[in-house]
Amino acid sequence: MKKKIVIVACLLLAAGAMQAQKNKNATPTSGGRDVPGQAQVERGGISSDMMLQIKKSYGSNASDKALRNILVTQSPAKLAMNYENATKFDSHFSNRVVSKAVTDQKSSGRCWMFTGMNVMRNKAIRQHDLPADFQFSQAYTFFYDQLEKSNLFLQAIIDTWQKPMTDQEVEWLFKNPIGDGGQFTGIANLTDKYGLVPSDVMPETYNTNNTSSISNLLSLKLREFGLELREMAAQKGMNATKLQSRKTEMLGTIYRMLVLTMGEPPAEFTWTHRNAKGEVVSTESYTPKSFYEKYAKQDFSKYYMVMNDPTREYYKVYEIQYDRHVYDGQNWRYINLPMNEIAPMCIASIKDSTMMYFSCDVGKFLDREKGFMDPANYDYASLMGTTFGMDKKQRVSTFASGSSHAMTLCAVDLDKEGKPLKWMVENSWGPNYGYQGNLIMSNEWFNEYMFRVVLEEKYIPENIRSLLSQKPIMLPAWDPMFSPEQ
Repeated sequence: MKKKIVIVACLLLAAGAMQAQKNKNATPTSGGRDVPGQAQVERGGISSDMMLQIKKSYGSNASDKALRNILVTQSPAKLAMNYENATKFDSHFSNRVVSKAVTDQKSSGRCWMFTGMNVMRNKAIRQHDLPADFQFSQAYTFFYDQLEKSNLFLQAIIDTWQKPMTDQEVEWLFKNPIGDGGQFTGIANLTDKYGLVPSDVMPETYNTNNTSSISNLLSLKLREFGLELREMAAQKGMNATKLQSRKTEMLGTIYRMLVLTMGEPPAEFTWTHRNAKGEVVSTESYTPKSFYEKYAKQDFSKYYMVMNDPTREYYKVYEIQYDRHVYDGQNWRYINLPMNEIAPMCIASIKDSTMMYFSCDVGKFLDREKGFMDPANYDYASLMGTTFGMDKKQRVSTFASGSSHAMTLCAVDLDKEGKPLKWMVENSWGPNYGYQGNLIMSNEWFNEYMFRVVLEEKYIPENIRSLLSQKPIMLPAWDPMFSPEQ
């Protein structure tokens, strides 16, 4: 009995102490009750006094009211347009690779594919006297891109099954099971493995032009399959043969979904080669691989990706985990270089009539009507009464900027001393966007928002090529530099 009394007394004392501490920390209202969140305010929340100070930044004077009345009804970009910069737009280029026709990726994230194929298409048209509107089938390559990415995901799930679901790599895989974006490595892996076909042999469908619906369905199914594979792998007596067999069945489901929405890729086809005048040259039967060998074969081992990433050490080689489209391919490696090393190589390629795969942060300071990109296009500082002063390194490190879109670098305008004034890329948003389907950028914009360019070996100095003998520094898949171009 005494023991019970002591326990009750201790509990009452503890409760009283807790209430006393609560009363000590609380700030009473007129009714004597605690003010919720007062401790948070003291540690860093917005207090009443702080709010009064913050409000002083808006003066409520006539000019501020007038500016507010305009801004609440208009886009800041429209009002920040720098009129003085409009005279800088000029479509003349001293050096330009002639392009035959602008392509259109429609509502898809396949810019990387259109860009890579435009590089090959331009060569094929010149070498084989093909019509100006000739295109390789993006639908064909995209079909196998989606199948291969599905296998990449499922195999990666098998490879990582012993890691917990909370592991960062596993989380990244389930967040990114598949997508329509990509890199130049996709062009290299996929065309070498599956070949190419002309666009009229496997034309675009609604779902290749509008990829979001099928991409969402594939992602949903792959996540379901991923969970199943992890559960299977953890079972007692499970082996690699059984897992691979089940993975093959899963890929059969994915293949059927792709055929239903994109059509089935041809194993063989008959195609008539017409020259630039429309005259018949030949009619032959091909496989996708034999067509690729005849009209577009590339030695991708002689292509080098260079990148400008100021957050990392220059003259080093980097590799990004899962930066490939095919599981049995290789992650793309890139050499990180300062801009003053990259520009001369790009100029040499253009002067030799060779287009390049090029990627950048396309949305920054883009005048969509003119198709002109320049940091001085918009004067947000004057409009908002503040500065936006981060440099390229700071923007990349804070995720404010990164590679978002791939296009085909095709022109440069040089001054009398051979220094670049502006550049031009062939885009894949149709012939009516920008300047005749192209985007023009000032050299200042090129330096600030260009990230990657793929160059052929002959345009790269030996001292730069020799850097690839280094063991690459592996970066994780969630690194900002991975961002697939769309």
